[in-house]
Amino acid sequence: MNIWIPPHRFFPYLTWTEIDRLPNKPDIVLVQPVGAIEQHGPHLPLVVDSAIGVAVLGKALERLEAEIPAYALPPLHYGKSNEHQHFPGTISLSAETLLATLHDIAESLYGAGFRKLVLMNSHGGQPQVMEIAATDIHAKYEDFWVFPVFAWRVSDVYKSLVSQEERQLAMHAGDSETSLMLAILPELVRQSELVKEYPPPTGSRLAAKGALTFSWLTRDLSQSGVVGDATAATEEKGKRILESLAEGWAQLIREVYEFRL
Repeated sequence: MNIWIPPHRFFPYLTWTEIDRLPNKPDIVLVQPVGAIEQHGPHLPLVVDSAIGVAVLGKALERLEAEIPAYALPPLHYGKSNEHQHFPGTISLSAETLLATLHDIAESLYGAGFRKLVLMNSHGGQPQVMEIAATDIHAKYEDFWVFPVFAWRVSDVYKSLVSQEERQLAMHAGDSETSLMLAILPELVRQSELVKEYPPPTGSRLAAKGALTFSWLTRDLSQSGVVGDATAATEEKGKRILESLAEGWAQLIREVYEFRL
């Protein structure tokens, strides 16, 4: 059940009595991976976002010092993915359901004495939901600190490994995600089905990605479900991305542990 998560860092493997005896619970860092089950083009499986989040977190916890108390909660595999609703296989929660689920998880943890929760989101379609959840939870429990962090934002290394066009236009199932999947689950990457597809230009400053954007569904931007260049992906790039993200997350967990306001 723990896949890449070190067993001694996997919260569900503890007993209730062990949890009850944990010292200094307000400073223990709990990480809730939040992913998605959604289409990622013809070459990647539905589990991409969830798999990336758990793999990165597992690698981060492996390199974390033993004296820093941190645990991974069970991954929340379903997310808000309705932008991909036209592609079969996508399973989406509503924003309201996802918010309610995060609230209920937080309430249970707060009742058990924990006061630091990281929402590790690896799906690009729901950072705003994480931020709203974090604010609302903290508004209800003012001594409960919630950290909504997009999985990719702890390191910029991946940006140096892809083309300028990819940095500017890619959003989904392109070079970075495909490279990372080649590093963690290569047997699930359909190498014969790799796609390069970018969104059509709008003829103005308005774009699907950037400062001036508009509402869109994936079908508005792509026929394949890919927004990026998966043909440029390599396992070597994926390994470098994985290492940089893992180190970034290990450092973030250290900072959350030390966090005081």
